[in-house]
Amino acid sequence: MTKIENEIQYEWAVSRVEELLSLVNDDTPDTDPNYIELVLLSNLVADYSEEHYSLGNPSLIDVIKLRMYEMGINQSALAKLIGVSPSRVSEYLSGKKQPTLLQGKRISQKLNIDPAIVLGV
Repeated sequence: MTKIENEIQYEWAVSRVEELLSLVNDDTPDTDPNYIELVLLSNLVADYSEEHYSLGNPSLIDVIKLRMYEMGINQSALAKLIGVSPSRVSEYLSGKKQPTLLQGKRISQKLNIDPAIVLGV
């Protein structure tokens, strides 16, 4: 099998990976048949999952909203934190405006968001 072709094969492989996890530990040599099978099946499961269940990259809006939730802040508090007006934050969160480079830098630093997400790359 070079790749998992359907959901039935995927479910079987996931089940088998779970079984193998109980048989393999950090001390298991990489020549052990269970270890080898675990590595191969794990790679196949990961490939199938990425192809069929991938969530894609998060948008800046989604990440900002998540950080606001995690930090327990509202739009007004975020505006103060990054040095813009509450209406500007509202425009960012609605997708009407994009942050400038300087504002993006502040968002990245103050909210601990990967600069690549802020830049959309």
